[in-house]
Amino acid sequence: MEWQQLLTRKRLGKQHLEDPTFERTPYLKDYDRLVYSTPFRRLKDKTQVFPLSKNADVRTRLIHSLEVSCVGRSLGRMVGDQIIKRHGLEHFDVADFGDILSAACLAHDIGNPPFGHAGEDAIQNAFQSWYSKENLGGSLLNPLEKADLDNFEGNAQGFRILSRLGMLHRVGGMQLTCTTLATFTKYPRESFLSKTILKGYKGKSMQKYGFFQSEKDLFTEVAETVGLIRRHPKAAWWCRHPLTFLMEAADDICYSIVDLEDGFHMGYLPFVEVRDLLNAIAKIDLAEYDSSPEETIKRLRAKAINQLVSEIAQIFLDKESEILAGKFDQALLSLSRYADILSVIEEKTSHSVFHHPNVVKVKVAGYEVLGELLTEFLTAIFHPTKKGKLVTYILPTEWRPKSEESHYQKMLKVTDYISGLTDLQATLLFQQFRGISLGS
Repeated sequence: MEWQQLLTRKRLGKQHLEDPTFERTPYLKDYDRLVYSTPFRRLKDKTQVFPLSKNADVRTRLIHSLEVSCVGRSLGRMVGDQIIKRHGLEHFDVADFGDILSAACLAHDIGNPPFGHAGEDAIQNAFQSWYSKENLGGSLLNPLEKADLDNFEGNAQGFRILSRLGMLHRVGGMQLTCTTLATFTKYPRESFLSKTILKGYKGKSMQKYGFFQSEKDLFTEVAETVGLIRRHPKAAWWCRHPLTFLMEAADDICYSIVDLEDGFHMGYLPFVEVRDLLNAIAKIDLAEYDSSPEETIKRLRAKAINQLVSEIAQIFLDKESEILAGKFDQALLSLSRYADILSVIEEKTSHSVFHHPNVVKVKVAGYEVLGELLTEFLTAIFHPTKKGKLVTYILPTEWRPKSEESHYQKMLKVTDYISGLTDLQATLLFQQFRGISLGS
C-alpha cells in the first residue's frame, strides 16, 4: 500500500476532488460532519459500561468517543511527522494525520445499538429465534444476507450509517473521505467467509466483520480508492488501512484505563487497587503529590494514557513496512511492554465492574427490551394483522418498509430503527408495548 493513495481526499459518492482550503481540510470537514450528525448526538444516551447510569462522573458512549478521538489525534500527529519525512509526502501536513484519526475515532462506536455489546447480542439472538420460529426456510434471505442478521454487528451498522443512512437522499451518505471511512473500518470483510477462503487465518481484523451485503459495493469502492490489499479474489475481504491500527489502539487505551477509573468512581473498585494498577503504567512518585483519592486517580489516568500513546506511536513506526505490505494483523497494544499489566486490568474490570450485579441486571433487561422490539416489528411487517398494522405506524416514515423492497431490505430497516434508538428511547418504547406506560 502507498501513503499517497491511502491519504486520498476523494469523497465517497463524489466523482471529483474538492479544492482543499487551509481553514477546513477535507479531513477536518469529516470531523465536523460527524459532530453535527444525529447518530453521533444519540451516543450521549447510549451505554459505555454502566447502562443508564445516574453518576455524572462515569462515561457515556459519547464521552468515550470524544476521549478516543483525542487520543487518536495525538497518535496521528506523532506518527504523521515521521511518515511525511520517511516517504517525502508532499501536500500533506502532520495535522492531516491527526484529523483523519480524530474523525475515524469519533465515529468508531456510531453504529452501536442501545445497551452496548449486550444490545448486539440481543438483536442477534432475537433475530435467530424469530427466523427459526417463523420457519421461513431459505427463500427469504440468501446465506450471506442471513449471516449479516444472525451476527448483527455494530461496526457494520456504523459503516451503513456513515455511507448510506447519515444522508439518505444522496449517494455515499455523509460523503466522508474514503480515507476516513477506510480508517474507521476495523474489520474490512463481509460477514461470511468459507473455510476454503479463510484457510485458518486468525488475524485481528478477522474477529468481526465491517459491512453488510447492502453496503458491500460501497466498501469495495472505498477499498479500491485508497488501495487496500485484497486478501482473496473471490471474497469481499481486505487488509486494514494502516491508520486503522492506531484507531483501534486509541480505543483500546481509553477503555482499558478509563474503565478502571469509572469502576473506582462507581465504588466497585477500591482506591488503593486502582492506584497501584494505574501507577504500574504511569510510574510517578506518589509521595510528591498530596491529593484526594479522586485527584490522584485522575492524575494517574492521564499519565498512564500518555505513556501508552508514546509507546504505541513508536510500535506503529517500527512495524510500518509490515503494515503497508499487509503482513501485520494484530493489536498494537498487544506488543506493549505493559501488555501484562493491561491483561490484569482487563481481568479486574471484567470481574468487578462488567459482571457487577448492578451492571448485569440492566444488561439482562436490555436483552428483553431489544428482543421484544425486534420481534414485534418483524412480526408486524411479515404478518400484518390488525395489531401489526398499528405497530408499523410506530416506525418513522423513512424506516417503514416498502412493498417493492426485498425481505432483506425490510429487515435491515427494522434493525436500523432499533439500533438507532438510545437506551432511554428503547426502554420507553418497550414499556409502551407492554402497557406499562402510555406516555409520549
